[in-house]
Amino acid sequence: MTVDQVNGRPVADPHEAEHFVRQFHRETGRTDSLGARLSAVRREIAETGGYVHTPEELAFGARVAWRNSARCIGRLYWRSLVVRDRRHVTRLDEVAAECGEHLRLATRGGQIRPVITIFGQDDAHGPRTLIWNEQLIRYAGYPSVGKGCTGDPRSLGITWLAMRLGWRGRGGRFDVLPLILQSRDEGVRLHELDPGDVLEVPLAHPELDWFGELGLRWYAVPAISHMRLRIGGLSYSAAPFNGWYMGTEIGVRDLCDTDRYDALPEVGRRLGLDTSSDRTLWRDRALVEVNRAVLHSFDRAGVSITDHHTESERFLKHVAREEAAGRSCPADWSWIVPPMSGALTPVFHRAYDETRPRPDFHLDAEARRRAQGIGVLPDCLCAAEALEG
Repeated sequence: MTVDQVNGRPVADPHEAEHFVRQFHRETGRTDSLGARLSAVRREIAETGGYVHTPEELAFGARVAWRNSARCIGRLYWRSLVVRDRRHVTRLDEVAAECGEHLRLATRGGQIRPVITIFGQDDAHGPRTLIWNEQLIRYAGYPSVGKGCTGDPRSLGITWLAMRLGWRGRGGRFDVLPLILQSRDEGVRLHELDPGDVLEVPLAHPELDWFGELGLRWYAVPAISHMRLRIGGLSYSAAPFNGWYMGTEIGVRDLCDTDRYDALPEVGRRLGLDTSSDRTLWRDRALVEVNRAVLHSFDRAGVSITDHHTESERFLKHVAREEAAGRSCPADWSWIVPPMSGALTPVFHRAYDETRPRPDFHLDAEARRRAQGIGVLPDCLCAAEALEG
C-alpha cells in the first residue's frame, strides 16, 4: 500500500485490490456480483486512492490470511475463525475493552476458539492504532543482579517501558503485563487487563509430585497482537488473533529455551539425572517430562491444547484439502516441524511451498522493536530519559 499525499487516503495497489476482489467472489460463489464490485472498487481507488472492505470481504480476508500463514501448523480449521469487525473503535480505552472482550470470547472457560479483532485500517499518516505487546497476554521480565532475569527474559524491554509509563509489577516470575496501546490522538497509554480475562494453568506432572513445587504456569490463550494484517492492498496494524496452543510451544520454547524460562537444569536436577555432560541426553529426558506436565495440566484444567503428533497429522490433512481445492499451501519447514521429536512426526519428511501469498499476517521491523519496548517514546518519557542521561 502506498500513500496519496494530496488527499491523505491510503493508496491501494489496484492490481492487488482487484486480485483480492476476484478471489473473494470466486471462493464465496458470488460471481454474479463481481462486475459491480470491481467497478465500485476501481472507481473508489481512482477518486480517493483507497477503498473500504465490506464486512464480508474483511471476514474472508482474515480467514484466508490465517490459511496463508506459513509458520502456523494449526490451519486445518481456518474457516472457523471468529472475525470481530471493530474498525469503528478508535479511543484507546475502548480498544483495551475490546481486547478484554476478545480474550473472554476466545477463552470460553477453557474451550478455546480462534478469534480475530480488527481495528481501523492504516491511512496516509500511518497506523491509526498500535498494540505494542507481542501478545495480549505476556509475562513480565525484571532484570536481577547476579541472576539474569526474574520472569520472562523476552519481555525485559516491554516491561521496562510499562514501568516508565507508571506500571508497578510485583516482581514475580509470572506477572501479567499491561497492554501498551498507541493512537495518533492519544499517544501511548497503559491499560491493565482484568485478571478475570486471563485464564492461567498451574503446571503439575501426572507422576512426579515435586513438579508442582517448581511454581510453573502458563496462560491459556496465545493471542498474537503485533502483526500487520494485509488484505487486498490495505493494511490493518492492530488485529490481534489467536488459535489454541500446541504443547511444545509452551513446554519447549517458552519454558525450556535458555533465553526464556530455562527450566531444564532444575528439572534435570530434581529427576536425579547426570547433568555433567550433554552426552548423557539429560536435556532430552527432562524436556519430555516438562511437556508431559504441560499436556497433563491443560487436560486436567479442561483447557484446549493439542500435541505435536496430533497436530502434524491434522496439518497434512489441511495440505491435502488445499491441494484438492487447487491451491498451494505455503509452509515454513523450520516452523511447521515441531521443536521436539521432529523426525517422529510426518511433517518432517517432506518439503513445502515457500511462496507467501496474500492476504497474510506480516511482522515488520518496527513491530519487533515495539514488542521489545524499543521505539518512539512519549515526549514526557523522552524528556525524563534525557534528564537522567
